[in-house]
Amino acid sequence: MKAIVIHAYGGPEVLSYEDVPDPVPRVGEVVVAVHAVSIQRVLDVEVRKGTQGRRGVKLPLVPGVDPSGIVAAVGDKAPGFKPGDRVVVSHHVACGECAACRAGEPGRCQGELMLGIHRWGGDAEYVRVPYTSVSHIPDGLDFATAIVVSRHAGTAYKLLVHAAKLQPNETVLIMGAAGNLGSMGIQIAKHMIGATVIATAGSAARAATGLEMGADHAVDYSRQDLTKAVMDLTEGKGVDVVYDNIANPETLPKAIACLKKGGRLVTAGAHGGPIVPVDFGQLYHKNLTFLGVTGFRDEDYPAIFQAAAEGKIRGHYERIMPLREVAEAHRMIEADPGLGKIILDPTL
Repeated sequence: MKAIVIHAYGGPEVLSYEDVPDPVPRVGEVVVAVHAVSIQRVLDVEVRKGTQGRRGVKLPLVPGVDPSGIVAAVGDKAPGFKPGDRVVVSHHVACGECAACRAGEPGRCQGELMLGIHRWGGDAEYVRVPYTSVSHIPDGLDFATAIVVSRHAGTAYKLLVHAAKLQPNETVLIMGAAGNLGSMGIQIAKHMIGATVIATAGSAARAATGLEMGADHAVDYSRQDLTKAVMDLTEGKGVDVVYDNIANPETLPKAIACLKKGGRLVTAGAHGGPIVPVDFGQLYHKNLTFLGVTGFRDEDYPAIFQAAAEGKIRGHYERIMPLREVAEAHRMIEADPGLGKIILDPTL
């Protein structure tokens, strides 16, 4: 099969499009024919550059942390899957080496690894993974959208449903409206929960993206005072929930000031900070709750994928490119920090 192999760290030119042996499923594994895999700014671009040594990357490596496609082969003790199944693969995978994995029980793995980082990933025509890392997707959901949804919607759902416990009669302020987690948060809050959604971002265009995703209101905080704008929209009542994944030290305090008494802040990121000033007077006088959340819950994905298949959730990506053009795709991402997600399709 064809695959992208990194033999040495460096620029996009180190991404070698070459022939490697076809994978064969072992006990507890399936082989997926890849139809889509995304390029991540950190887990692909920075790994290729060699800046992620702390992650324990070992070369040679086939990158690609989030492939989706069709099951091509099934090993022993891989229940629930058969050739022809449409699936998406989680980047969390069993190690394949511990006693549980050798016994064909990857769900009890004691040395969980990351696909495309610690073992060969999805930048290839086929990828071999434990069956416990694979989830079915509905027929109405395309492979590229499945990637975006699986990568971000699970965390957004966990933030809003399980952590914030957002209700249909409540109002949520979504920070970073045009980002992947922000846009997923808007759609889940509006189309799956039925809450009132205020989206905010740092430009008119990015705020408009929030409206396109279903927000009831949008605030461009580069032109408006965020606190005043939100309090005006809520007639002075404020919001029940603030949803953040940026930790911008300039805007997050303004968002916190919009919370009602008993309001909740949920967050799953800090790339814009991470240090944010907090008015502790507001924290205790208003009985606020701050919750940090990571990851996702596997049991949430059937509902999420079904919502995506029904068009309630859209996964935004910039474009789809052939796998062999991976170097050019990396160059495009490095040249434009605002560029949306690029999907590679080995079948093109």
